[in-house]
Amino acid sequence: MKKSKIFNIILMIALMIPFFGYQQENVKQRTIQSVEEELVFIKNKSNFEDEGERLKAFFEAYAKNQIAASPAMATFLGKPGYDDVWDDLSTEGVKIKLANLKLFNEAQKWFDVNELTEEEVENLGIFNRAVGIQYSLESQFPEKYVIIDQIDGFHIYLPAIIQMMPTNSSTGVKNILSRLEGLPKLLQQAQNTLTEGIEKGIVMPRNTVIQVPEQLKQIISNTPEESVFYAPFANLKEGITIEGRTSITDDALKIIANKVNPAFIKFTDFMEKEYLPNARESYGLNQLPNGEAWYNELITYHTSTNITAKEVHTLGLSEVARIKKEMEKLKSDIGFEGDLTAFNNFLREDPQFFFETPEELLIAYRDICKRIDPVLPKLFGKLPRLPYGVKQVPAYSEKASTTAYYYPGSLQSGVPGYFYANTYNLNARPKWEMEALSIHEAVPGHHLQIALASELEDVPEFRSMLNFTAFIEGWGLYSESLGPELGFYKDPYSKYGQLTYEMWRAIRLVVDTGIHAYGWSRQEAIDYFKMNSGKSIGDITVEIDRYIAMPGQALAYKIGELKIKELRKKAETALTDQFDIRAFHDVVLGSGTIPLDVLEVNVNNWIIKQTTKQ
Repeated sequence: MKKSKIFNIILMIALMIPFFGYQQENVKQRTIQSVEEELVFIKNKSNFEDEGERLKAFFEAYAKNQIAASPAMATFLGKPGYDDVWDDLSTEGVKIKLANLKLFNEAQKWFDVNELTEEEVENLGIFNRAVGIQYSLESQFPEKYVIIDQIDGFHIYLPAIIQMMPTNSSTGVKNILSRLEGLPKLLQQAQNTLTEGIEKGIVMPRNTVIQVPEQLKQIISNTPEESVFYAPFANLKEGITIEGRTSITDDALKIIANKVNPAFIKFTDFMEKEYLPNARESYGLNQLPNGEAWYNELITYHTSTNITAKEVHTLGLSEVARIKKEMEKLKSDIGFEGDLTAFNNFLREDPQFFFETPEELLIAYRDICKRIDPVLPKLFGKLPRLPYGVKQVPAYSEKASTTAYYYPGSLQSGVPGYFYANTYNLNARPKWEMEALSIHEAVPGHHLQIALASELEDVPEFRSMLNFTAFIEGWGLYSESLGPELGFYKDPYSKYGQLTYEMWRAIRLVVDTGIHAYGWSRQEAIDYFKMNSGKSIGDITVEIDRYIAMPGQALAYKIGELKIKELRKKAETALTDQFDIRAFHDVVLGSGTIPLDVLEVNVNNWIIKQTTKQ
């Protein structure tokens, strides 16, 4: 997935605007003017028939508030009603958001678990973990200043959000026009926030923003018709009109020419002349004020565990050594003469491993996905209804983008999920990595996982908005290990590719902590990665820059994968011949995105139930 920072940015920066009201059956109906009034009403137990109804109202208030607070997140999740406006990135907006988040965090203590069902207790525990860790991070550390980078900055998602908005109605098209008109204000708010960060000395490392101006320039079109923001209007259905507008397409072109492009030109000028000259030359988060504590908090946030930086580093070294032994064996089985470094160089450089055109690469990815789809029922009892497709990474972000990522779709909006493959620099896109990458990003990885979560029924709506990175990315990495059970990795080079990707995630544990806790330089991290991996230098450089830009996020993959594998082994040992892999996977994915400790409880309860049946 792209690697979850879209949620982090949206959830951390969005303004929790005053909640405008809600009605709930069996609850006294009234109009709520603010978050404070809403929570005062919920705190009064006499307003509800029982504790379960009160908790339900609390969850509903939080979910509706989150949607109202972050229109961009609402669009991303397919939640209608706020598609005409953007999030508030202003300093005042962030202050109000944090104040309201504090209220929700404190309110979680109101509920008596002895009066709740088992499911309600689980939901409350998930809420407490999600909101508690979010408030802990945002209240202590200046996350609002780290919203711009060339890997996953907020600017990259603006065209994507516009392009994923519905265009099959007059309302949908009107919303897009409204958002285009709001882009200048959004960019100005971002500029003001980043300027404040410069004044306080809290800025991004220079290497993580050096390409941002060029990315912005690629978003700026020579003509309005060529703009990425015009794409939704290029093929509008006949009969769609907006009252008061003579020509929708003409209005869109005017807004792009007179408002959107000038706003991006201004923001680009700011990045080139003000931000870049003030970007820092250091790399680790520990180089910023209170950076060591900030990094430790991010480890907790992304892994949903209490593991320390030192423990992560040690685990990473151990995993690198283990996987390296498997690589050595496979190299010998292939019959390559030379050491592992020579073999990795061979994999990086030999022409047989690369396509000549972007079209060939995309066709090959689509073929792999089509071969995976029909065998999924072997390992899963429940599959999602939402389809997915394979797309090319947009040109404006491909140079700094990772090899691939996934964007969720929405049944409600009629938008499929998409696995995006990077076709920039084909000599960095080897064939041997494609099966593992498809399995991770599409199925049974992120598409299957996230689509199933979005289709859950009878769970509080807030659950669909959560981003426990260790679960999401842990599942993606665990999915790669399912290749043999799906009939893949029969080619030894593809199997080596899977090991390369597993090694990649193990290396992350070492270099991420090395950079942010142990003071490693960028070059030291690149050298360690190169020494232990077959990935291209271009890919390695992009990855290291990503770890510098997103401290702690990359740790979640291995931590989550190891936990899922641990739980599977536990279930196989306890149930022996009664172990059902399809049922196990349904349990793992059956509750949506959850913390790792909740996942462990769910699997343990399932094991107990299966043992009782025997």
